[in-house]
Amino acid sequence: METDALFSQFGEIEAKVEKLIELCKSQQAVNAELNQKVRQIEEELHQKSESVKRQVEEKALIRSRIDNLLAKIEDLTHS
Repeated sequence: METDALFSQFGEIEAKVEKLIELCKSQQAVNAELNQKVRQIEEELHQKSESVKRQVEEKALIRSRIDNLLAKIEDLTHS
């Protein structure tokens, strides 16, 4: 009788361990998916950051060219 109870407890422990293993595998899959999403978002952020940097550089170039044109016009009006 004591052996039956012991085997029953082992069966319960085995079932719980199996559930834990399944849960760990499931969590690993979720974790891998989240890591992939993080990498994707980081790449999107990098691309947007580069785009903003280019826009700032273009704006500075346009401002510089406008300032040069205004200076030329100013020189012409004072000549």
